[in-house]
Amino acid sequence: MKNLSIFYFLIAFSLLFSCKSSQELLYTDGPTPALVADGFAFTEGPAVAPNGDIYFTDQPNNRIHLWSAETGKVTVYMENAGRANGLFFDQEGNLLACADEKFQLWQIDKNKNVKILVDGFEEKDFNGPNDLWVDQKGGIYFTDPYYQREYWERQKMEMESQRVYYRNPENKEVKVVADHFVRPNGIIGTKDGKTLYIADIGDKKTYKYTVHKDGSLGEPQLFTALGSDGMTIDEKGNVYLTSNGVTVFNPQGQQIGHIPVPQKWTANVTFGGKDRKTLFITASTAVYTVDMNIKGAK
Repeated sequence: MKNLSIFYFLIAFSLLFSCKSSQELLYTDGPTPALVADGFAFTEGPAVAPNGDIYFTDQPNNRIHLWSAETGKVTVYMENAGRANGLFFDQEGNLLACADEKFQLWQIDKNKNVKILVDGFEEKDFNGPNDLWVDQKGGIYFTDPYYQREYWERQKMEMESQRVYYRNPENKEVKVVADHFVRPNGIIGTKDGKTLYIADIGDKKTYKYTVHKDGSLGEPQLFTALGSDGMTIDEKGNVYLTSNGVTVFNPQGQQIGHIPVPQKWTANVTFGGKDRKTLFITASTAVYTVDMNIKGAK
């Protein structure tokens, strides 16, 4: 019995040491998020530009803002931004936006010219494109949950369900790649393009999928019993989920860290800065940064 007790103690100590070591690889001393700016209505959709700048949205105020990696200051980048939610940069440096004012997917070039990439599926309006990720070929995965907006005339969704779509970069065709959700929201892929993570915030679960060469997805595998509004991934493949602060999981789905945020709701997160070691957090009416010991995936 004594030997068994020692055995269990060693296991518990090993797990505690492993968790502490993992957190030290992520960050030191806390971590304590630093307030960058506040006074927004609801911040969302942070996306990192090639130079490390971060673009994020204030959807109720219909604006896209820019955080400078050089100065650390926030300025308004674009007004009348289609009520943009999630953002992501493509390989050509265009800013892609889930513009749910008219249920569209936008491409915004460096001169702020807007091109509508997608505006419906099978002659129906989307529920409201929410978040997106671009693969190595330029294909776009995007989630389409339904959140009734006060600026819409419609009061119910036209689609049969809340799904995830893929826009093929070659023929521009849009197809359903996952259709088993209550309400899909956050989405992110690994840097090798072989794995995709999708959060079902309506069912409090996050799934992982094998990505096939044609852009289709394998069967969903439960990653963790936690949903997420937005998410990001670091160079080691650790996945960062949001809602109550930021919770970090290793690629095996084990929690290895948690970053508390002084807001009731954390919407989204990404890595930015010149060295990609600044974790940028959008949290309701404010945005924060955390200095990390690890880089975001490129």
